[in-house]
This record gives sequence, structure tokens and C-alpha cells, in this order.
Amino acid sequence: MFSWTEAGARHIGIVSLLVTCRLHDVDPYDYLVDVQQRVGQHPASWVEQRTPRVWKTLFAKKPLRFDLYQGDQHQSRQ
Repeated sequence: MFSWTEAGARHIGIVSLLVTCRLHDVDPYDYLVDVQQRVGQHPASWVEQRTPRVWKTLFAKKPLRFDLYQGDQHQSRQ
């Protein structure tokens, strides 16, 4: 609404999501990969479970991974 362009709005959305993850001490990579996979598994009425705050308590200990995930590669980014 206040970003003047569609590209600006997209960037604000991305930054907002990353900041929210950091505020709740959630790894944005783990969060995004997990939520993208759970979207098809959960009904839309469970949307609150996909917010970083609630996701951390429910799924952060054992997040879903992509089939090609290799833990060493992700750990080297940190």
C-alpha cells in the first residue's frame, strides 16, 4: 500500500518475514523450507501454525527438509 511499486511491496514482504523470523529466534531458511512443504499438508484453517512464533513451538525441533537437503551444506552457511 505504501511501497509505491509492486517490486517494492514484494521486497518489504520479504524483509518483514525475515525480521519476524529473527525476532522469534527462528532460522529463516529452516522456516521457509518447512512452511513451503506443510502448506499442502495442512488445511487453510491452520494458518496460524505457519507463523514464525507458533511454528517455532510446534515444528522447529524437527523441520521438514527438501529431498536433496544435506545438513553439512546448510551448516556451512552459518
